[in-house]
Amino acid sequence: MRVVIAEDLFLLRDGLTRMLQAHGFEVVAAVEDGPGLLAAISSERPDVAVVDVRLPPTFTDEGLRAALQARREIPGLPVLVLSQYVEQLYARELLADGSGAVGYLLKDRVFDSDQFADALRRVAAGGTAMDPEVIARLLARNCDDGAVGGLSPREREVLGLMAEGRSNAAIAARLFVTERAVAKHTSSIFTKLNLQPSDDDNRRVLAVLAYLGQ
Repeated sequence: MRVVIAEDLFLLRDGLTRMLQAHGFEVVAAVEDGPGLLAAISSERPDVAVVDVRLPPTFTDEGLRAALQARREIPGLPVLVLSQYVEQLYARELLADGSGAVGYLLKDRVFDSDQFADALRRVAAGGTAMDPEVIARLLARNCDDGAVGGLSPREREVLGLMAEGRSNAAIAARLFVTERAVAKHTSSIFTKLNLQPSDDDNRRVLAVLAYLGQ
């Protein structure tokens, strides 16, 4: 799987490159800024891009803007964005086009190389990989306004894991319940949130996240 990395810190950029190579990824370019990212994506046509939100020169949201521009130029380009802090607006902007193949993780997650590699593969395959802390904040913010306030504690757990991009089987294993139980919870969640059920897990997760991000 071919990867482009955009990270301004040399040590982290080099560390990401080595880690991904150790997991069988081919890092075809590792750049330090937005223009470099766009040029690398245009020339290399990678399977997935790993992008730091904050890149030179202002270190605000150049990385995110470059990633969004790349997805406009190459619709559906899988992008996994890394951030030092939780920025709910960034997560919502990534999900806004509803096409999937996006991830938003805190940089702390990079230190677990197996989980990070798994998240990157999930994004490259068209799924989502949202940081649990981002999901927790979205849920907490919407808990009292009727959007998710009617969900049971267990349904909120299931919703959070769904939003991370977990399959029903993975949710069942995490919560020590059966897949049948998870299916019942998801059906109840969609009914309460007035969302149309779907057999497409990615579209289902994106719909929930879009609803929570309103």
